[in-house]
Amino acid sequence: MDWVALLTQIVVSIVLIAPVLWLAGRWLAGKEKAKFTDAIWIVVLGVIIGSVLVYYISSWAAWLVSLIMIVLWLGLIKHFFDCGWIKAFVIAIIGYVIYIVVWAILDLLFGWGQPLPPLPGL
Repeated sequence: MDWVALLTQIVVSIVLIAPVLWLAGRWLAGKEKAKFTDAIWIVVLGVIIGSVLVYYISSWAAWLVSLIMIVLWLGLIKHFFDCGWIKAFVIAIIGYVIYIVVWAILDLLFGWGQPLPPLPGL
């Protein structure tokens, strides 16, 4: 496992994903339950656990890793934002939509012409 790559992925994921996850969580779970530090923990744990799963399992069952990672991220959202599975799913979907919209706006403003960076585990 490449520790520098993992650390880089964690930092980039915190910058890109934690804010949109936090916004979606505040909107649906409420500001009392969805703290920014919770969003950071969701991202850090999701990236670390997901990277370990990919490292050890992906060579023989990529579909299984994808399924486990989806459940993992939903479970982390459910736990840290203190909500149910359905609300965690909706938070994840809305977070992804916000992610796409923000990236599109930044791309229009700065003319990057870059494709949307993938979310961890997807």
